[in-house]
Amino acid sequence: MSKQPHICVDETQVASHVIVCGEPDRANRIAALLDNAEMISENREYRLFTGQYKGKPVTVCSTGIGAPSLIIALEELRQCGVTHIIRVGSAGALQADIQLGELIIAEGAVRDEGGSKAYIQPTYPACASFSLLKALDSHLMSQATPCYRGIVRSHDSFYTDEEDEICQYWSRKGVLGADMETSALLTVGRLRGLEVASVLNNVVLFQQDVKEGVDQYVNHAQAMMEGEKRAAIAALEALHQQG
Repeated sequence: MSKQPHICVDETQVASHVIVCGEPDRANRIAALLDNAEMISENREYRLFTGQYKGKPVTVCSTGIGAPSLIIALEELRQCGVTHIIRVGSAGALQADIQLGELIIAEGAVRDEGGSKAYIQPTYPACASFSLLKALDSHLMSQATPCYRGIVRSHDSFYTDEEDEICQYWSRKGVLGADMETSALLTVGRLRGLEVASVLNNVVLFQQDVKEGVDQYVNHAQAMMEGEKRAAIAALEALHQQG
């Protein structure tokens, strides 16, 4: 098989079990948790590593920001034989009790992004795979890690003129947090027959100024970096449990 056009790898280079993340530097940090990790490709927003976790091959792939680039990675990873994908991402809380560095396991997602709507009607649900949800939850419970389980919302911009009203609306509906990729992963992944899940690290407090929150994340606040590592280890453990 020839190399995929965007992620620039072929099926001989990629494990069947993959962690995706948005930020390329986060891919570096997750790859550091693997044994014998080797960067196999870097092109545009896509940076890929393959290594082993507890003896099992795992690939890490960054996808950049938003649904379109996530879906491109998903489709090309599938062409390489990938069967399981977990997103280790960041989110902004939509509930006041979720603290910085605490984790959200996405059982499902509100599809407020456009990428998945190019595939199927908005009435189709974005749901995570039960086996991966169970494995993520089991690991985090065994570590007594604070986490929340429920619905998240994925969207295409957090700089809209009505952003405060939008966040308040979904907060009242019990949605836990917001990101830009989870619903695309869950929707398109399920349509393509993949096992998919998403675990998100909270990097913005509810009703906190977006720029202030993003600045905190860029400055690598300790609580958020520890949350990212906990999410990555949970994803690796969950993938390790899969066949």
